[in-house]
Amino acid sequence: MKYIKNKFVILAVLLAAIGMLTAFKLESKKAPQYFTEKVQQGDIADVVQATGTINAVTTVQVGSQVSGTIQSLSADFNSHVKKDQVVAQIDPSLFKGALLQAKADLADARANLVAAKANLEKAKAASAQAKLDFDRYTALANEGVVPTQQLDTAKATYQTDAAAVGAAQAQVTQAAAQEQQKSAAVTVAQTNLDHTIIRSPIDGTVVARSVDVGQTVAASLQAPTLFTIAQDLTKMQVYVSTDESDVGSIHAGQNVNFKVDAFPTQTFRGKVSAVRLNATTVQNVVTYTTVVDFDNPEMKLFPGMTAYVNIPVATANDVVKVPNGALRYKPDLNATDISALLQKQGITDTSNHTGRKGSSATQQQPQAQATTAVVWKLNGQKQLEPVQVKLGITDHTTTEVAQVLKGALNPGDQVVTGAASATKSASNTNSALGGARSGGAGGAMRGMGR
Repeated sequence: MKYIKNKFVILAVLLAAIGMLTAFKLESKKAPQYFTEKVQQGDIADVVQATGTINAVTTVQVGSQVSGTIQSLSADFNSHVKKDQVVAQIDPSLFKGALLQAKADLADARANLVAAKANLEKAKAASAQAKLDFDRYTALANEGVVPTQQLDTAKATYQTDAAAVGAAQAQVTQAAAQEQQKSAAVTVAQTNLDHTIIRSPIDGTVVARSVDVGQTVAASLQAPTLFTIAQDLTKMQVYVSTDESDVGSIHAGQNVNFKVDAFPTQTFRGKVSAVRLNATTVQNVVTYTTVVDFDNPEMKLFPGMTAYVNIPVATANDVVKVPNGALRYKPDLNATDISALLQKQGITDTSNHTGRKGSSATQQQPQAQATTAVVWKLNGQKQLEPVQVKLGITDHTTTEVAQVLKGALNPGDQVVTGAASATKSASNTNSALGGARSGGAGGAMRGMGR
């Protein structure tokens, strides 16, 4: 009896396993669950989205041409300053001493010039006297009154005095040059003294102050920056980093809207003024700076804020549009079944169709290079039906259907954006079934052992 009872237990376990296997096969044959969205009709806008930094139209860095200690400051952060207004003072004591020394050197040079000119006049007088003596001795020597030796002496004296005049003239020229040199040194010393007073070069607002009273600034190859002054904060700009793929659709005069973190519910507007030709490359990503001008009459926006910019580049009104997820979807069927469905609708060219199993890069930009695509809709019998469409502009969420090439697609149709395959659930059931079978057999064997 015990043996017969064990045989019935084993038979019951096998029947249960067969039942579960049959249920698994039936479950695996069920159609996948599709995720769909409706085809819509409405407006669509192709928008370039980027981030940028708010800057003043004109920003001047005020530095120092001389080195020294900051003696006083007349401007601070957010101070409104006028052109030529004093904003800082560097200790002028050393520069005053240098100016006094330069002036003393100039006075000495001028005195030397006066002395050189006096010597020149003296040399000219001596030369004139020697000339008269030489002429007189020449006349007397011709008459035989004086010997030739005295004439030669008078001639030598005249030539010596004439040479002395040339030397005196050269000394005057040298003294004049030294006087000009010392005068230039006075000018330099005066200029350095004047530069100890730091003045604002423009009307504007101080947006940064880099020094404090008592701090020493050293002007060497590069002038140290003391202040940063923005000229007019009611007229500002956004420097937008634009991807190279977008610059072709951006041009001067386009309207722009942007937001900032400080005012998340408010939208600001501006216009593109230029796309700068200087490219920036970071990790093989090339960007160009797009300059957007905007008015800031209430001065709500500050330099350095991050702006989230939208640049509309194209719009389409009252058009049929499909979700981008439908452009990425491809049925989880074998190639023969897919080809049969496509041929049924007369679709032969699917080279531009991006499948659901494609790379992540193509999934992010399904229509970046494609002009046509195949979308899959559910017909009245809840069966997949392909539709080939020509693509228009996109707002990166939906894409315009510029033309239906093959099949039919109308607003309200359900297009497939994804599917939940039964494969995983079946494999999980299979695993559970295998465990049940293993446990049942073990129990049966234990029953037989008893």
